[in-house]
This record gives sequence, C-alpha cells and structure tokens, in this order.
Amino acid sequence: MIRTPYAPAVELDDVVKTYGEGAGAVTALDHVSIAFPAQSFTAVMGPSGSGKSSLLQCAAGLDRPTSGTVTVDGTELTGLDDRTLTKLRRERLGFVFQAFNLLPTLTVRQNVVLPLELGRRRVDSAAVDQLLARLGLGERTTHYPSELSGGQQQRVAIARAVLAGPAVIFADEPTGALDTNAAAEVLALLRESAARQTIVMVTHDPVAASYADRVVFFADGRIADVMEEPVAEAVATRMTQLGARARVAGGAHR
Repeated sequence: MIRTPYAPAVELDDVVKTYGEGAGAVTALDHVSIAFPAQSFTAVMGPSGSGKSSLLQCAAGLDRPTSGTVTVDGTELTGLDDRTLTKLRRERLGFVFQAFNLLPTLTVRQNVVLPLELGRRRVDSAAVDQLLARLGLGERTTHYPSELSGGQQQRVAIARAVLAGPAVIFADEPTGALDTNAAAEVLALLRESAARQTIVMVTHDPVAASYADRVVFFADGRIADVMEEPVAEAVATRMTQLGARARVAGGAHR
C-alpha cells in the first residue's frame, strides 16, 4: 500500500471494482491500495478508462467496491446501509462533479448554503459573501442555475463544497468548464483549503495537477506512478508516456 507519515483521511485497502459478469466483465480497479493523508491535496490522473473515476466513486462512497475496504474519516464504509452512508456523505464529505448537481429552483446563494442548512449548522453570511465574491459570483447571488454559464455553475458547486467545511472534498475535473483565470482562482482556493481539509481531485490538466501535493497516476486499473511536488511539465510528460502505453496495449488487444 502507498502510505504517508500522516494519518489518512481516506484509505483504500486491496479494492477491486468489477462491472458486469462472466466473459464481459471489466475490472476498473485491480487490487488498489492507497492512503490519502489528512490535510493534503492529491491529483489523480490517467488515460481514459484507467480507473481514476471509479477510484473517486468508491473512495467517496458513491459506489461500492466488489471487494476490499474503504475507510473515510475514520469510518469503514463496508457494510454501512444506504441511510448511514448518505448521512456520512452529507456531514463529512464535499463533492464537485462535472454535472454540477445544482438545484434549479434555488438561487446561487441558496445552493451554496444548502448543505449547512440541511445539517442545521450556522450560516456565516459574511463568509458566504466573501467566498462568492472571490469566485466572481458576487453579482450573481440571486440568479438561478439556468441563468448562469457552465463555468459559473461550476464555481457555485465549488463554493458549496468548500463552504460546508467537510473533512474531504472529492472533485472530478473541477476546472473543466472554466477559463484560465477562473481555473487559477479555483485551484488556489483548493490549495488553501488543503490546510484544513483533504482534497482528492481527478483531472486531465497538468497545470491543475501542479497545484497538488502529489499526483497519483493510474493505468489499467492500477497505480502506475506517484509524483511528489509535481511540476506541470513533468506531469505532462508522464501522462504522454502513459497514453502511449495505453494505445499500444489497446492495439495489441485488437
């Protein structure tokens, strides 16, 4: 298992995730063991179909592994019923997905504070205003999702995840819909949040990955490499190598 000297916020032990059965079965995660330390920022990268999205889904408790164990913030997810798992996700985890998952009948501000209200926690109005202004949404607080661009909706989803202060934030391509300036602001925010929370981010962008403490590269459902203190150029080179290997392997199976 890949471990760190710090207590893990998320830990996968010998996790296998298989979709389908029999001859048509596909193994998305092949005996993966990894620990994500508390108060760290990890980027997960790999070619299409390498298993990185399945890793995120299993680590976040959104999908159950076929075998192996997943522990999040000290709680092992294996065996938890759906109600308990939903409560854990609501109270301890934050999510930023490409689909945004904003409620269309709520305004920007209402979407952002919703997790706090569901958890019956105090809403700091000044903190909400400051965060929305920082993300360029200060003039959009009363707008509805349908009145926002894709990039603005993405920033609302990020604000919602960060404001709730969860133990772990799982982000799937959080800068995919953003321009360069907005992406830089979001990544800087996530970088700062890692002082208090654990960030696990799937990305294809070497520049985005360079904001992380480390990059975990996936290939064929397994961990192919780990890069500490990543630099964008080195990340891009490693991704090119993994992509070439995946194309060769794909050609060999034809």
